[in-house]
Amino acid sequence: MGKIKRKAKPKKKKLRLAGFNNLTKTLTFNIYDICYATTAKARKEYLEYIDEEYNSSRLEKIMKDVADIIGANILNISTQDYDPMGASVTMLISEAPITTPASDTVLAHLDKSHICSHTYPETNKRTGISTFRVDIDVSTCGKVSPLKALNYLISSFESDVVLIDYKVRGFTRDTRGRKLFIDHKILSIQEFISKTVLRRYRTIDFNIHQENLFHTKMVLDDVDLDNYLFGVKSVAMTETERDTVETRLNREMTDIFYGKNVYPGAH
Repeated sequence: MGKIKRKAKPKKKKLRLAGFNNLTKTLTFNIYDICYATTAKARKEYLEYIDEEYNSSRLEKIMKDVADIIGANILNISTQDYDPMGASVTMLISEAPITTPASDTVLAHLDKSHICSHTYPETNKRTGISTFRVDIDVSTCGKVSPLKALNYLISSFESDVVLIDYKVRGFTRDTRGRKLFIDHKILSIQEFISKTVLRRYRTIDFNIHQENLFHTKMVLDDVDLDNYLFGVKSVAMTETERDTVETRLNREMTDIFYGKNVYPGAH
Protein backbone atom coordinates (compact mmCIF):
# COMPACT_ATOMS: atom_id res chain seq x y z
CA MET A 1 0.00 0.00 0.00
CA GLY A 2 1.20 3.48 -0.78
CA LYS A 3 1.80 6.02 1.93
CA ILE A 4 -0.99 8.47 2.62
CA LYS A 5 0.11 11.94 1.70
CA ARG A 6 -0.69 14.52 4.36
CA LYS A 7 -1.53 18.06 3.42
CA ALA A 8 1.14 20.48 4.57
CA LYS A 9 -0.19 22.94 7.13
CA PRO A 10 0.09 26.56 6.05
CA LYS A 11 2.88 28.33 7.91
CA LYS A 12 1.82 31.09 10.28
CA LYS A 13 3.21 34.48 9.51
CA LYS A 14 5.98 35.33 11.99
CA LEU A 15 6.24 38.69 13.69
CA ARG A 16 9.65 40.20 13.03
CA LEU A 17 11.28 41.48 16.20
CA ALA A 18 13.56 44.51 16.17
CA GLY A 19 15.98 42.94 18.65
CA PHE A 20 16.30 39.98 20.98
CA ASN A 21 17.28 39.73 24.62
CA ASN A 22 16.16 36.67 26.54
CA LEU A 23 16.38 38.36 29.97
CA THR A 24 13.06 39.13 31.62
CA LYS A 25 13.08 41.70 34.44
CA THR A 26 9.98 41.69 36.60
CA LEU A 27 9.12 44.26 39.28
CA THR A 28 6.16 43.58 41.57
CA PHE A 29 5.12 46.64 43.52
CA ASN A 30 2.46 46.42 46.26
CA ILE A 31 1.38 49.47 48.26
CA TYR A 32 -1.05 49.71 51.15
CA ASP A 33 -2.90 52.89 52.11
CA ILE A 34 -4.45 52.65 55.57
CA CYS A 35 -7.24 54.76 57.04
CA TYR A 36 -9.47 54.93 60.11
CA ALA A 37 -13.20 55.42 59.49
CA THR A 38 -15.22 54.92 62.64
CA THR A 39 -18.81 54.89 61.32
CA ALA A 40 -20.50 52.86 58.60
CA LYS A 41 -21.18 56.10 56.72
CA ALA A 42 -17.53 57.17 56.93
CA ARG A 43 -16.32 53.73 55.76
CA LYS A 44 -18.71 53.86 52.79
CA GLU A 45 -17.54 57.37 51.88
CA TYR A 46 -13.89 56.31 52.19
CA LEU A 47 -14.37 53.36 49.85
CA GLU A 48 -16.24 55.58 47.38
CA TYR A 49 -13.44 58.15 47.56
CA ILE A 50 -10.75 55.49 46.94
CA ASP A 51 -12.76 53.95 44.11
CA GLU A 52 -13.00 57.32 42.38
CA GLU A 53 -9.47 58.54 43.19
CA TYR A 54 -7.87 55.36 41.84
CA ASN A 55 -10.25 54.39 39.06
CA SER A 56 -9.02 52.88 35.78
CA SER A 57 -8.47 56.32 34.22
CA ARG A 58 -6.10 57.35 37.03
CA LEU A 59 -4.30 53.98 36.91
CA GLU A 60 -3.94 54.30 33.14
CA LYS A 61 -2.34 57.74 33.53
CA ILE A 62 0.12 56.38 36.13
CA MET A 63 1.03 53.40 33.94
CA LYS A 64 1.56 55.60 30.88
CA ASP A 65 3.96 57.68 32.97
CA VAL A 66 5.76 54.48 34.06
CA ALA A 67 6.16 53.41 30.42
CA ASP A 68 7.58 56.84 29.60
CA ILE A 69 10.00 56.79 32.58
CA ILE A 70 11.44 53.36 31.72
CA GLY A 71 11.60 54.18 28.01
CA ALA A 72 9.09 51.59 26.80
CA ASN A 73 6.73 51.83 23.85
CA ILE A 74 3.02 51.30 24.50
CA LEU A 75 1.42 48.77 22.15
CA ASN A 76 -2.02 48.27 23.64
CA ILE A 77 -4.07 49.26 26.72
CA SER A 78 -7.06 47.53 28.32
CA THR A 79 -8.91 49.14 31.26
CA GLN A 80 -11.72 47.97 33.53
CA ASP A 81 -13.64 49.34 36.51
CA TYR A 82 -15.54 46.89 38.72
CA ASP A 83 -18.84 46.85 40.60
CA PRO A 84 -19.02 47.37 43.55
CA MET A 85 -15.41 48.63 43.59
CA GLY A 86 -11.91 48.17 42.24
CA ALA A 87 -10.19 48.69 38.91
CA SER A 88 -7.53 47.13 36.72
CA VAL A 89 -5.41 48.14 33.75
CA THR A 90 -3.23 46.01 31.48
CA MET A 91 -0.70 47.64 29.16
CA LEU A 92 1.40 45.75 26.61
CA ILE A 93 4.77 47.37 25.97
CA SER A 94 7.95 46.80 23.97
CA GLU A 95 11.50 48.08 24.16
CA ALA A 96 11.48 49.13 20.50
CA PRO A 97 8.46 50.36 18.56
CA ILE A 98 6.71 47.89 16.25
CA THR A 99 7.21 49.41 12.80
CA THR A 100 4.55 47.35 11.02
CA PRO A 101 0.84 47.49 11.91
CA ALA A 102 -0.13 44.76 14.38
CA SER A 103 -3.57 43.28 14.90
CA ASP A 104 -5.11 42.72 18.34
CA THR A 105 -4.30 39.02 17.94
CA VAL A 106 -0.61 39.79 17.43
CA LEU A 107 -0.58 42.21 20.35
CA ALA A 108 -2.05 39.53 22.61
CA HIS A 109 1.12 37.49 22.13
CA LEU A 110 3.42 40.33 23.19
CA ASP A 111 2.55 40.00 26.87
CA LYS A 112 6.05 39.11 28.03
CA SER A 113 6.61 42.86 28.37
CA HIS A 114 3.68 44.42 30.16
CA ILE A 115 2.47 46.63 32.98
CA CYS A 116 -0.55 45.50 35.01
CA SER A 117 -2.30 47.18 37.91
CA HIS A 118 -5.13 46.08 40.20
CA THR A 119 -6.79 47.74 43.20
CA TYR A 120 -8.23 46.02 46.27
CA PRO A 121 -10.19 48.24 48.71
CA GLU A 122 -11.50 46.68 51.92
CA THR A 123 -12.74 47.75 55.34
CA ASN A 124 -13.03 46.25 58.84
CA LYS A 125 -16.16 47.44 60.63
CA ARG A 126 -14.97 45.90 63.93
CA THR A 127 -11.85 48.07 64.23
CA GLY A 128 -12.73 50.93 61.87
CA ILE A 129 -9.56 50.27 59.88
CA SER A 130 -9.86 50.44 56.09
CA THR A 131 -6.99 49.21 53.92
CA PHE A 132 -6.53 49.95 50.24
CA ARG A 133 -4.04 47.85 48.27
CA VAL A 134 -2.62 48.48 44.81
CA ASP A 135 -0.64 45.81 42.96
CA ILE A 136 1.48 46.84 39.99
CA ASP A 137 3.55 44.42 37.93
CA VAL A 138 6.10 45.69 35.42
CA SER A 139 7.71 43.00 33.29
CA THR A 140 10.22 43.98 30.62
CA CYS A 141 12.66 42.42 28.18
CA GLY A 142 15.92 43.78 26.83
CA LYS A 143 17.64 46.83 28.26
CA VAL A 144 14.48 48.48 29.59
CA SER A 145 14.57 48.50 33.41
CA PRO A 146 11.39 48.71 35.52
CA LEU A 147 13.47 49.84 38.52
CA LYS A 148 13.65 53.36 37.08
CA ALA A 149 9.97 53.90 37.92
CA LEU A 150 10.17 53.06 41.64
CA ASN A 151 10.32 56.60 43.04
CA TYR A 152 7.46 57.71 40.82
CA LEU A 153 5.29 54.76 41.87
CA ILE A 154 5.89 55.34 45.58
CA SER A 155 4.99 59.03 45.23
CA SER A 156 1.87 58.29 43.12
CA PHE A 157 0.04 56.67 46.04
CA GLU A 158 -0.41 57.22 49.76
CA SER A 159 2.19 54.55 50.43
CA ASP A 160 2.05 53.56 54.11
CA VAL A 161 3.47 50.08 53.53
CA VAL A 162 5.40 49.14 50.37
CA LEU A 163 6.40 45.60 49.38
CA ILE A 164 8.69 45.26 46.36
CA ASP A 165 9.94 42.17 44.53
CA TYR A 166 12.44 42.21 41.68
CA LYS A 167 13.44 39.13 39.71
CA VAL A 168 15.66 38.66 36.64
CA ARG A 169 14.95 35.45 34.69
CA GLY A 170 16.40 33.75 31.63
CA PHE A 171 19.74 34.60 30.07
CA THR A 172 21.27 36.43 27.14
CA ARG A 173 24.76 36.19 25.66
CA ASP A 174 27.64 38.56 25.16
CA THR A 175 29.49 38.88 21.83
CA ARG A 176 31.73 35.92 22.76
CA GLY A 177 28.72 33.67 23.36
CA ARG A 178 29.08 33.64 27.16
CA LYS A 179 25.76 33.43 29.04
CA LEU A 180 24.71 36.48 31.07
CA PHE A 181 22.04 35.83 33.69
CA ILE A 182 21.86 39.50 34.63
CA ASP A 183 23.04 42.52 32.67
CA HIS A 184 23.23 45.18 35.40
CA LYS A 185 24.65 45.57 38.89
CA ILE A 186 22.27 45.39 41.85
CA LEU A 187 22.81 44.59 45.52
CA SER A 188 19.47 45.86 46.79
CA ILE A 189 16.29 47.47 45.45
CA GLN A 190 17.05 50.33 47.85
CA GLU A 191 19.81 51.47 45.49
CA PHE A 192 17.07 52.63 43.12
CA ILE A 193 14.99 54.51 45.70
CA SER A 194 15.86 58.10 46.50
CA LYS A 195 17.37 58.91 49.90
CA THR A 196 14.56 61.40 50.51
CA VAL A 197 12.00 58.60 50.22
CA LEU A 198 14.06 56.11 52.25
CA ARG A 199 14.40 58.54 55.15
CA ARG A 200 10.61 58.36 55.66
CA TYR A 201 10.50 54.56 55.96
CA ARG A 202 11.80 51.69 58.04
CA THR A 203 13.17 49.24 55.49
CA ILE A 204 14.17 45.57 55.44
CA ASP A 205 15.77 43.55 52.63
CA PHE A 206 15.52 39.83 51.88
CA ASN A 207 17.78 39.12 48.90
CA ILE A 208 18.97 35.93 47.23
CA HIS A 209 21.72 37.34 45.05
CA GLN A 210 22.73 34.02 43.50
CA GLU A 211 19.16 33.65 42.20
CA ASN A 212 18.88 37.29 41.07
CA LEU A 213 15.93 37.65 43.42
CA PHE A 214 15.47 40.80 45.52
CA HIS A 215 12.80 41.75 48.05
CA THR A 216 12.41 45.02 49.98
CA LYS A 217 9.76 45.93 52.55
CA MET A 218 9.05 49.49 53.69
CA VAL A 219 6.78 50.92 56.38
CA LEU A 220 6.34 54.59 57.30
CA ASP A 221 8.27 55.58 60.42
CA ASP A 222 6.21 58.56 61.51
CA VAL A 223 2.41 58.28 61.72
CA ASP A 224 0.57 61.63 61.90
CA LEU A 225 -2.90 60.67 63.11
CA ASP A 226 -4.75 63.39 61.16
CA ASN A 227 -3.42 61.92 57.89
CA TYR A 228 -5.24 58.65 58.64
CA LEU A 229 -8.64 59.85 59.83
CA PHE A 230 -11.66 59.88 57.54
CA GLY A 231 -14.86 61.60 58.62
CA VAL A 232 -13.42 62.79 61.96
CA LYS A 233 -10.68 65.12 63.24
CA SER A 234 -8.26 64.23 66.04
CA VAL A 235 -9.23 67.38 67.99
CA ALA A 236 -12.76 65.96 68.31
CA MET A 237 -11.43 62.78 69.95
CA THR A 238 -10.47 62.11 73.53
CA GLU A 239 -6.89 61.21 74.37
CA THR A 240 -7.96 57.61 75.01
CA GLU A 241 -9.68 57.45 71.60
CA ARG A 242 -6.61 58.86 69.87
CA ASP A 243 -4.36 56.29 71.58
CA THR A 244 -6.72 53.47 70.59
CA VAL A 245 -6.81 54.54 66.93
CA GLU A 246 -3.03 54.99 66.75
CA THR A 247 -2.57 51.52 68.23
CA ARG A 248 -4.94 50.00 65.65
CA LEU A 249 -3.24 51.80 62.77
CA ASN A 250 0.21 50.69 63.92
CA ARG A 251 -0.97 47.10 64.35
CA GLU A 252 -2.42 47.06 60.83
CA MET A 253 0.77 48.42 59.31
CA THR A 254 2.94 46.03 61.35
CA ASP A 255 0.87 42.99 60.34
CA ILE A 256 1.11 43.90 56.66
CA PHE A 257 4.82 44.67 56.92
CA TYR A 258 5.61 41.27 58.44
CA GLY A 259 2.96 39.38 56.49
CA LYS A 260 1.32 37.81 59.53
CA ASN A 261 -0.88 38.63 62.52
CA VAL A 262 1.75 39.98 64.90
CA TYR A 263 -0.92 40.74 67.50
CA PRO A 264 -3.18 37.63 67.65
CA GLY A 265 -6.71 38.35 68.80
CA ALA A 266 -6.29 42.12 68.32
CA HIS A 267 -8.24 42.27 65.07
